[in-house]
Amino acid sequence: MFDHVAPNGFSGLPLGKPPCLGAPAFDPALPFVLTRANTNAPAALSGEARAVGLARFASLPDAMQGAMSMAEDLSDTAAPLILAILDSDERLVLAGLAAAGAVAWCHPVMSTAEARAVVSEASQLRAQAERATDWNETDLALRLRQRADLLDARLVDPLWRAFATRALQIAA
Repeated sequence: MFDHVAPNGFSGLPLGKPPCLGAPAFDPALPFVLTRANTNAPAALSGEARAVGLARFASLPDAMQGAMSMAEDLSDTAAPLILAILDSDERLVLAGLAAAGAVAWCHPVMSTAEARAVVSEASQLRAQAERATDWNETDLALRLRQRADLLDARLVDPLWRAFATRALQIAA
């Protein structure tokens, strides 16, 4: 999940250091980590791309606020960026699409049946993207892959589904 390379290799973030989000850089004792997709093309092509950790937080609301702070720092011309919050066991807690000034959080699936439907739809979109690439329709292929990635962002770990849904209700 989230191993898709940005269309132009530019994710809106500097490649060096993670942005300052007002939390200790990487205190392993903090249970929530804010991540983004790895935009390293060779790693993605080799299948070794892992999400890049940006900062760790003590609570889910703090991590959500960190994601919103990061979105505020994105330039207006930056490509949208999928951010994911993982727990200490690297389970997906919540994900969203960050653009200049805002994060659109993906609502978690609420059942196994819904998760299966999301996985099926994402797989179909990726197959369509492959066909679009074969037809030299790169823009269409990119949009289809991004849609599939956003569907994958709904696949919150079953342990966190109800909690993440409640956190989104409170945040709204």
